[in-house]
Amino acid sequence: MEPAQAIVAPVVALALWSMVMWAWMYYTRIPAIVASRMKMDPDAPRGEQMALLPPKVRWKADNYNHLMEQPTVFYAVALALAVIGAGDGINLYLAWAYVVIRVIHSLWQALVNKIEYRFALFALSNLPLIALCISAGIAVWA
Repeated sequence: MEPAQAIVAPVVALALWSMVMWAWMYYTRIPAIVASRMKMDPDAPRGEQMALLPPKVRWKADNYNHLMEQPTVFYAVALALAVIGAGDGINLYLAWAYVVIRVIHSLWQALVNKIEYRFALFALSNLPLIALCISAGIAVWA
């Protein structure tokens, strides 16, 4: 792989981490559903039934959903930087910083979920993402 495409590694790392959270979600959710003898109701409003599960079970699903939201911007901008040959140097460090902070955010949300600290981690993760977006904009339009 060309050095300017090295940014693909943190993209793959975050995608793999998302699959870890997916597995963890179901590893905890399915036993909780069975233990509660929940009957799955396709007519129940979205999420209503899952709200009956213990919070520590729901936290994993909440985080998995979060990994399907904002990181889509990361995937797009990181891959754009790789395509235009600007996925090395500071952009690579920023990408890894984003991934590391998101993994810490996931672990915090899945295990502790103190919202004020979780929000701080989320806000912190935005800093490298914003920098990556600005860097991509400069690379494309400068």
